[in-house]
Amino acid sequence: MSDHDRTPPAATAPAAVDPAEELLDVVDAQDRVTGTAKRAEVYRQGLTHRCVFILVRNPQGRIFVHRRTDTKMFAPGAYDMFVGGVVGSGESYASAAVREAEEELGVTGVVPRPLFKYLFEQGPLSWWCDVYEAEWDGPVSPQAEEVAWHDWLTDAELAERLTEWDFVPDGREAYRRYLEHRG
Repeated sequence: MSDHDRTPPAATAPAAVDPAEELLDVVDAQDRVTGTAKRAEVYRQGLTHRCVFILVRNPQGRIFVHRRTDTKMFAPGAYDMFVGGVVGSGESYASAAVREAEEELGVTGVVPRPLFKYLFEQGPLSWWCDVYEAEWDGPVSPQAEEVAWHDWLTDAELAERLTEWDFVPDGREAYRRYLEHRG
């Protein structure tokens, strides 16, 4: 598929499901499914679940950075250098990475490359993070329900913003690991 074939999704999307009602797989410390629960229940009880993180760069190497909307269930209003989100019940990490990247960027044709996976733990919260990287060279139309602001930042600009802005804690950890992975 050429870059010019990538177009924003059709305006007639199915009605959005209330994120709190989304069904997620509950997993153990080895990432084995032990059950399912609605997202609100997962968050309230601190159940381990699955998430995907996609670091998106443009051909100039700039990173898509955004501020989350104030209505997000986790870290409302915080900045993030990854697009992504929870993996739905029965969904693979790879298909969730494509879905989440395309939803948040408002595009089709994203091809995330898997990098690494780790268990994020902060207080009573924990989730498996499958981290990807993708390049996007077309226009973006970020999902208004997810993204309040966005820009493409250089690595140096992002490093500076990390000392100034409130970034999501799991994104900070994933980015630290990403930098180590790039070595």
